[in-house]
Amino acid sequence: RINAAMIIFNDIYSWEGLGRKFGLAVGKIRLRIFDLRPTDSAALLYLRPIVVVVSDVPGEKISVKGWAGPLASYIVMDFKIDPQRMLWVEYYPAVQYGKRKIKHIQEKLEAVDFVWQSGRAVQPRWREIKPPLRDTVRELIDNG
Repeated sequence: RINAAMIIFNDIYSWEGLGRKFGLAVGKIRLRIFDLRPTDSAALLYLRPIVVVVSDVPGEKISVKGWAGPLASYIVMDFKIDPQRMLWVEYYPAVQYGKRKIKHIQEKLEAVDFVWQSGRAVQPRWREIKPPLRDTVRELIDNG
């Protein structure tokens, strides 16, 4: 069970993209930002207490995977997040498809680690999130 998380943001994030004049990569993503810093001295401490969970919005032109670095850079700047204290998570909910919705793609949670250069997230590396961290992130999503 996690500490009570403070929700910093839980909504659709509109991104103006790169090259604002040209409308390059303009779009929306689902963004949740949680702050797990303890409010009392007996609480569990996290190395990365700011958990950022991003998801695609159906019908949008941009994807969180395709624009991970630029999105992380802008979100860190917009919300004044220390990237060294942030866990960036891409969340893909389970999907059922097919004529009778009998085909199934399981939900997926992936952490993305970046190299930070001059305030920009570059060289993203995706990795599977395993328990118990997966359970913590899952609980944040469910309760957020």
